[in-house]
Amino acid sequence: MSGPAHGGASRFAGAHRHLGATFVAAGVVLAVAGTVASTSQPQREVVALATTAPPSVTPETTAPPTSAAELPTPTRVINPTVLKLPEIGVTATVLPAGVDETGAFDAPRDVGAVGWYRYGPGLDANTGSLVIGGHVDSAESGPGAFFQLHRVRPGSSLQLIGDDGKTRTYVVTAREQIPKEDIDLRTYFDTEGSPRVTLFTCGGTFDRKTRNYLDNIVVTAIPR
Repeated sequence: MSGPAHGGASRFAGAHRHLGATFVAAGVVLAVAGTVASTSQPQREVVALATTAPPSVTPETTAPPTSAAELPTPTRVINPTVLKLPEIGVTATVLPAGVDETGAFDAPRDVGAVGWYRYGPGLDANTGSLVIGGHVDSAESGPGAFFQLHRVRPGSSLQLIGDDGKTRTYVVTAREQIPKEDIDLRTYFDTEGSPRVTLFTCGGTFDRKTRNYLDNIVVTAIPR
């Protein structure tokens, strides 16, 4: 489905429109409106993360102070560092990624590397979608790490190595090709639900006028 390298950008054009997200550099404010997706997905609950806490109210009775030993220990986020897709012969470095100045997913400039959405779940998270995006190709560098992502089949496996040195194996459950105008990215960036890995790239027809691919290729995998 992906043709030879083109001169257009292969990042997720228009992703910020569908994600419905606002990102603020000072601390990342993420607001997702609970609208019905054009793909007839069920309405999702509103998610709001902000750095500003509501004003506290002093209770009439004061609870006993909590010692440091009683406070919950934060769970360390395990960053993925290497992605392996044996079926298409890919071993790619995984780099933390956020969003660019337009709010679109900011994949690494090196098309041979892929980006892990660092505001979402890490490895071994109990819930949610660990999202990894990458370029299909570029005019300067040729095919990217995800050039053959459209060939990954359900039932095949992939591996992620974390910054703890451990390898996790996942089984692909779905591969989709979705027009960018129809995709509801909230479905794939969801931090709720069973743990899973979501791989993204561009694909389908290349529009030479806009210099963009018209579709997204999405691969979903679950822990083995």
